[in-house]
Amino acid sequence: MTTLTTRTDTKTTATASGKGARTWVMPIYVVFGLLGGAAAMVLTGAWAPTLIGDAGPLARLGLPVAKFVFNSAMTLTVASLIMASMVFPRTDSVPRDRKKSATREEDLDLAWLGSVQIAQVASVVWTVAGVAVLVLAYVSTAGGQAYAGNFSAQLGQYVSQVDSGRLWLTIVLASAVTSTVIFAVRSFAGIAWATAFSLFPLIPLALMGHTVGASGHTQAVNSLGLHLLAVIMWVGGILVLALLAPRLIHRADLRNIVERYSQLALAAVLVVGFSGFMNAILRVKSLSDWQTPYGMLIIAKTVATIAVAVIGLWHRKFVIGRLGESLNTRAQLRAKRGAQPTADQVSARVEFWRLLLVETALLAATLGAGIALARSQPPIPQEAPPAPTPAEILSYESLPPEPTFSNYFTQWLWDPLWLVVAVGASYLYIRGYLAIRKKGGEWPVMRVIWWITGMALLVYVTCGGPVVYGRVLFSGHMIQHMLLVMVVPLPMVLGAPITLLMRAAPTRQDGSRGFREWILLLIHSRYLRFWAHPIVASINFAGSLVVFYWGGLMWPALKTHVGHEIMIIHFLAAGYLFSAALVGIDPGTKRYPPAISFLILLITMAFHAFFGISIMGATTLIEGDWFGNIGQEWIAAIDDQQLGGGIAWGIGEIPTLLMAIIAAIHWNQQSEREAKRRDRSEDRTGDSELRAYNEMLERLNKAQKR
Repeated sequence: MTTLTTRTDTKTTATASGKGARTWVMPIYVVFGLLGGAAAMVLTGAWAPTLIGDAGPLARLGLPVAKFVFNSAMTLTVASLIMASMVFPRTDSVPRDRKKSATREEDLDLAWLGSVQIAQVASVVWTVAGVAVLVLAYVSTAGGQAYAGNFSAQLGQYVSQVDSGRLWLTIVLASAVTSTVIFAVRSFAGIAWATAFSLFPLIPLALMGHTVGASGHTQAVNSLGLHLLAVIMWVGGILVLALLAPRLIHRADLRNIVERYSQLALAAVLVVGFSGFMNAILRVKSLSDWQTPYGMLIIAKTVATIAVAVIGLWHRKFVIGRLGESLNTRAQLRAKRGAQPTADQVSARVEFWRLLLVETALLAATLGAGIALARSQPPIPQEAPPAPTPAEILSYESLPPEPTFSNYFTQWLWDPLWLVVAVGASYLYIRGYLAIRKKGGEWPVMRVIWWITGMALLVYVTCGGPVVYGRVLFSGHMIQHMLLVMVVPLPMVLGAPITLLMRAAPTRQDGSRGFREWILLLIHSRYLRFWAHPIVASINFAGSLVVFYWGGLMWPALKTHVGHEIMIIHFLAAGYLFSAALVGIDPGTKRYPPAISFLILLITMAFHAFFGISIMGATTLIEGDWFGNIGQEWIAAIDDQQLGGGIAWGIGEIPTLLMAIIAAIHWNQQSEREAKRRDRSEDRTGDSELRAYNEMLERLNKAQKR
């Protein structure tokens, strides 16, 4: 009787803890966020009125508050969509009608439905707060002139003619579209589209975080974008779990849910640390810079972030394992549904929710301080130089030293985005390899080497000499382009990442979707199957060259940050699909027999050679406004362009030869397999095909004699 009473009391305590987490999480978040922001503004002096053109207390103090609401609503919206897409099971049980997709709310899991409902409410607040930030940003920019004259007309000019106004208008429209989609969908695919729309505003937010024309633009923009995404996954996930605590506290699969979020949070913590460091070193460098209020605030944010990371580590080491069993199938969940948790499990759940509130308080104060930090002047000026050189006007970077063979390997312009992509993809691949070996399976070590080689080449092409000189020389740009489309994808394809994913990652059977399910769904989609078709991939591979260089798309890739990143993504994907269609082994791609693949390769490479010759023979500069005015004196622009054409012709010889060798090997292996199949068939049937053939010849001979 005593034991029963103890279990009842602990269960009541756990229930109260879950309800308390939902009740207190938002008040704690708001209070600590405002306190952290206020303290940071006082420390840095951002609260004080400016000497010239002060916009008044409405903009000076109201804008940070509006941004705090905006950031919080954006964080909740995006994080709840990610949790619905990657963490929570969508259906609580098998749909009543198996022919339907369980879109009725009575068939949906309560936690999944709650996550979508949080996204709905937060998206509305996000849109309204975005409008408030847009208006207050205009007032802050215009200063005292904002209230003089026609306010609506001046605001219209701000959103149509000023870069920051156009970016904020884009953000508001994107958040409104996201909110509309969230209210309209109840399927996994619909939520995935809503998640994609919700991530789009991070691009203009990152672009506004650094002055165009100042040095380090690429590092600042991409590190800020990564930082925003990681913070959203980390902080937003905590808020979503706390708000859904009453629906989660007694679930049999609570451990599954927390473990999945913990994996996302671990990745987010690492990205937050790396991106924060990259962004900080652009603004504070010397010891005296770190001793300024700006530098000390960065140190305080770092300490708070480390404290929250330690709490998360405590969760992973000592709490999550005690929450319950790891249940991965619906049958296990149904069997455990309604089972009473043990006293230790209840104690762990109470501890988990209480620590979650502590994490919320620390992260809220850190986010509030970050908003104040963004409104403060860093020790190192972030404006463009007063007398910029032609290279600084066009590329936002100083002219590098003269291009030599050694300088192509010693000059670097680090891009945080592709560093994170390459390192993260390498880690996941090695983790998958170890998982296969742990299960007793085999995976060729050479494939691991191929994949790591591809990632190392990706880092070099996006951060090394090719990108440094690709900004100032046509030949350098052609080197980067050819390496992206022809060299980097080949070792990636030979690494067979999709096959590794299918063998290493476990299949979810509880109604949720992880990376394995989403990637395989994308691979087998009609859209990707179309672009992965060998003929389409070949046309895309070769045709993109003509469209990019002769169709006017090169200018936005050179001048704009977003255009440059899209260029990298497109040509990397085009090269990957082309290589996968010819020599890949991963599923999801239609492949022709080796002889036809070999013919497609030869035709495509012949077109590629003619493209290089056309560049060499051109007498007018391609994007002459850029390469003719960049200010380099090493080589005449037209001579450099002709050199680039020769590079386009010659740099693909080695990858082409390698793909041809691989295609020939596949051809030979197919012939050997066919010969072995025929031998086995003859052994089973006693050469029946040969006897039948001889009998047919004998009948024909007799018929001819008659």
